[in-house]
Amino acid sequence: MMEEPLLLDALSPTIRKYVETTSPIPLRLTAAKGGLPLAPADFVTVLFLLSVDLIPEIREAAQLSARHISEKFMVSVGRDERLKTEVLDWLMDLHWANTSYAKLLVSNASTSDEAIARCASHCSAQVLELIGLNQLRLLRHEEILRQICQNPNATPVLVDSVCEFAVRNGIFLEDIAAMQEAKGRVFGRVTPEKGPTVAQLVGEFESIEDEKALPLEEGKRLSLSQKVLKMSVSEKIKLAMRGNKEIRTLLLRDTNRLVAVAAVQSPRMTEAEILGIAQNRTTPEEILRIVFRNKEWLKLYPIKLALTKNAKVPQAISMRLLPTLKEGDIKTLAKDRNVPNAIQTMAKKLAVSKKT
Repeated sequence: MMEEPLLLDALSPTIRKYVETTSPIPLRLTAAKGGLPLAPADFVTVLFLLSVDLIPEIREAAQLSARHISEKFMVSVGRDERLKTEVLDWLMDLHWANTSYAKLLVSNASTSDEAIARCASHCSAQVLELIGLNQLRLLRHEEILRQICQNPNATPVLVDSVCEFAVRNGIFLEDIAAMQEAKGRVFGRVTPEKGPTVAQLVGEFESIEDEKALPLEEGKRLSLSQKVLKMSVSEKIKLAMRGNKEIRTLLLRDTNRLVAVAAVQSPRMTEAEILGIAQNRTTPEEILRIVFRNKEWLKLYPIKLALTKNAKVPQAISMRLLPTLKEGDIKTLAKDRNVPNAIQTMAKKLAVSKKT
């Protein structure tokens, strides 16, 4: 039927039966026209897959349905970070001109930086303002900055703001006049010293991209740490996306919160690393918030237990998680003096209630 942008094996049986080549054409056409009772996430995924169906009528119907998706469905879809990036990017390319829809998709962490950059090249001023607020994306993907500056809808205040933020964090786009002006305002005639780039670091320490590589020797690790310390914030963020566990561990301790956030949000982050972060009582609350807001990580019982026990996690979150724990763990928490008093008290009450 298509070169699958999403592997059918990864889809639920409900979605598969509406998009597979073996499915009857009338059924696929009905699905493409939005004639089936599907949840919003399933609905847009089906439309995405049918938009490249071999049957022209099905393709056109799916595209038409996607272009006329209701606001109620888009609100649900736009907030769903579990949706495939391919689907969100497709919707972004279809709806960049709709300010309310574009703002929802721009705010979704699972929408790709590339799609955000495409949107930034021609979206409204309101959407641009929202894009400009996401500092991590700006430093992680320079093309977003470039497109904001070149979009005629961008206000001078926004352009000046993002450019000054960029140059303060080590990004200097030579082809963007506004950024060169910002560099002059921030640094004057002094040429800011550029630290090592990710490419230079990888060239010197080839193993730092390899997840299976052995830890660096003490001397090399010290040299690496010193070089990373000299990197600009933007280069550290890019390094967080490419580096292995040793690099992520180093960057999680960075004093700049954007760098630490980039490290914990790295697509290469493992469950074991997340568990270590959840168990560590020195982990900043902002990083812990990223962990407990991730529904996929929260499904893993060891991580949920570790978050409940970590005093840095807001008590409201710990108390919400506590009743979902196993009885044995609740009893242990009831006796654990290392957890906050409120958590210990609630655990005692839960332990008693489970006996009655």
